[in-house]
Amino acid sequence: MGILVKPIITEKMTREGELHGKYAFVVDRNADKHQIKDAVEAAYKVSVETVNTMVTPGKTKMRYTKGGVQKGRVSPTKKAVVTLKDGEIIDFYSNI
Repeated sequence: MGILVKPIITEKMTREGELHGKYAFVVDRNADKHQIKDAVEAAYKVSVETVNTMVTPGKTKMRYTKGGVQKGRVSPTKKAVVTLKDGEIIDFYSNI
């Protein structure tokens, strides 16, 4: 598995990409900012200005079934918000 797991494509991040040149990715938990920057530049042929990261904690989930209560846990993930230099964009929809 590489550094970049998948891009985050939501209404909010699409707007941020259009207005401010910011794009979000789910990344490997052990990756640092320099590795994320190099991976984005290599994958999308753009120049990255800044990288901000955040770790979302795992959550406990429960559901009620006929057999009783089932408990589970969602794994924690790491996200990175990448700001590109002026005039550069990433087109996620060109491969469709």
